[in-house]
Amino acid sequence: MPPGLRKRLFCSWGLLLWLSIGSAGDAPPTAQTKCTDFQNANLLQGTNLKVQFLLFTPLDPSCGQLVQESSDIQNSGFNVTLRTKLLIHGFRALGTKPSWIDKFIGSLLRAANANVIAVDWVYGSTGVYFSAVENVVKLGLEISRFLRKLLVLGVPESSIHIIGVSLGAHVGGMVGHFYKGQLGRITGLDPAGPEYTKASLEERLDPGDALFVEAIHTDADNLGIRIPVGHVDYYVNGGQDQPGCPTFIHAGYSYLICDHMRAVHLYISALENSCPLVAFPCVNYKAFLAGQCLDCFNPFLLSCPRIGLVEQSGVKIEPLPKEVKVFLLTTAQAPYCVHHSLVEFYLQEPRNKDTLISVTFLSSNITSLVKITMQGPVQKPEPKPGVQEKESNPGN
Repeated sequence: MPPGLRKRLFCSWGLLLWLSIGSAGDAPPTAQTKCTDFQNANLLQGTNLKVQFLLFTPLDPSCGQLVQESSDIQNSGFNVTLRTKLLIHGFRALGTKPSWIDKFIGSLLRAANANVIAVDWVYGSTGVYFSAVENVVKLGLEISRFLRKLLVLGVPESSIHIIGVSLGAHVGGMVGHFYKGQLGRITGLDPAGPEYTKASLEERLDPGDALFVEAIHTDADNLGIRIPVGHVDYYVNGGQDQPGCPTFIHAGYSYLICDHMRAVHLYISALENSCPLVAFPCVNYKAFLAGQCLDCFNPFLLSCPRIGLVEQSGVKIEPLPKEVKVFLLTTAQAPYCVHHSLVEFYLQEPRNKDTLISVTFLSSNITSLVKITMQGPVQKPEPKPGVQEKESNPGN
């Protein structure tokens, strides 16, 4: 072999040897996971239904992986052995990504080791509300087809939990109806009221749509639905005006949406905090405030329902009752929890006048004062001059 050629071969083999030694301890390069965000639409684009299914996992809670086809799911971080939670937003007037959804996804993944799939239907929910309502059935079919792919992979129906916000709650009900009520759980966060209060059971969320259905009502006098739609229906602060929300229209958009969105923020807070948001069954809100509903014996046999991810909201009886209204009070800010206290006074003899009683509640970090007025005997009004009172005669 000519000397020049021998030298070139030696140099070449030396280079190969160096490359081999230098890379022996390194892992092979892996493909970078591609993250996908929510779509943005405008009023002109808001009629078409362009659905995206974005998977978020505990390993990468801030990266949404687009999983449209079965191959996408198999090549993603989806874990068949974990529970699956679908998060469905509602009407998007301006065609933008929901401002709360990133926080919601993060809170879900911290609270539960699960697959979280956010359903992005911004295009179909934008523009006119009634157009979005028309897309509910179409979206329900799209989600049902997607869930079929998960079931083929071995995901049990009972491990699927749908969390729907406003109009998204009825989308969840539609999907549950298609699966004959065999999905594990549906949570409706202030289910939409307009077009749904008088709708049939097939068109809206109802207790037959899943093994356990719950709803949190915070704006029942405006954008939310008034009627119960689940096994357990939470009427927070009576289900209407929420503390801390504007009471005058001059507040603009916040006045319109604050009560409605409180259900979302309550649920996020329940995921993030240890203080329980416990509710009590009662005939109505007035009776609850009057202290007439002190336990959960009827119908829950003392297992009071609680907002959050606890199994069946903590209700431990079978079969589950349906459309039970439960009530709770909250504060104006997170974590929203309050302690319900009952104070009773027994007087040995009637008082001749109104009596004002001040009660001070002491805790580790808060002192609160409550004033209670106990009314004296009601005086019978004297008849006006010239007007004679009629006496009742049982014989006539």
